[in-house]
Amino acid sequence: MKVVLLGATRGMGRALAQELARRGESLFLLGRDASELERSARDLEIRGARGPVRHAPCDLLDATGFAAALDAADAALEGFDTVILTAGLFAAQEKLEKDAALLRDLLLANFAHSVLFCEEARRRLLARGGGTLCAFSSVAGDRGRKPVVLYGASKAGLSGYLEGLDHRYRSQGLVTICVKPGFVKTGMTADLEPPPFAGEPEAVAAQVARALERGTPLVYAPSVWRWVMLLIRQLPRAVMRRVSF
Repeated sequence: MKVVLLGATRGMGRALAQELARRGESLFLLGRDASELERSARDLEIRGARGPVRHAPCDLLDATGFAAALDAADAALEGFDTVILTAGLFAAQEKLEKDAALLRDLLLANFAHSVLFCEEARRRLLARGGGTLCAFSSVAGDRGRKPVVLYGASKAGLSGYLEGLDHRYRSQGLVTICVKPGFVKTGMTADLEPPPFAGEPEAVAAQVARALERGTPLVYAPSVWRWVMLLIRQLPRAVMRRVSF
C-alpha cells in the first residue's frame, strides 16, 4: 500500500503508522507540527517502512491546506492508494459547554473538516479507479449520552458520512472504512478513569491493519465495543435519562 496518514504522530494514529511500517508499507505523514512529523518519519523508517517516509504540513482546523497536502503526498508516493484520518479533538462535556471557541474547533475538526478532508481524498482515489479511505470516528456517536453530548454528536455525523460513502462508491472501487474506537489508553484519555473494556493502541492498530487488508467497512476497537454499544442502543430513552454513562 501507499498510505497517507493525517494524525500519525500520537495516540492510535502513531500506533497504526508503526504497525503499517512493520508490514513494509510506503507511508506519507500529514500533521501540523513539523518537528513531530520529522521524528515520527525517522522512527517509521527504522521500523521497516518502504522507502523514505516524507511528510507535509496539514492542520485539520485549516481546510484551505488539504488539497496542497494531498498533492504533496501524491507526488512523493507517485500516487497513493490509501488515506487514513485519525486526527481529531476530544474534550469533556462540561468544558465544551463553557468554552465556545473549543466547541467550535471540536465540531470543525471532528465533523466538518474531517468530511472536507475525506472529500479531497475521495475525489483523488476515485479518479484513479478507487482505493481505501479510512477514518476514525467513535462509539460515542452510536447513541446520544449525557457525558458526551457534543463530542458524540460530532462523531455521529462523521460515522453517517462514512457509511453513506461506502454505500455510494464501493461499487466504483472506493473502500470506505469507519473505525469506532471505544475507550483506548492514549494521551487523549490520560486524565480519565479507564472502564473495564479499555483497549491498548497497539491492539487497535493491529485490528485496523487487518480491516485495511480485508476492506471491512465498520470496525469496533476493541471488538467487544460492538456488543456493548448494541446493548446501549437498545436502552429506552427513559433509562438513558437516568444513567450517567
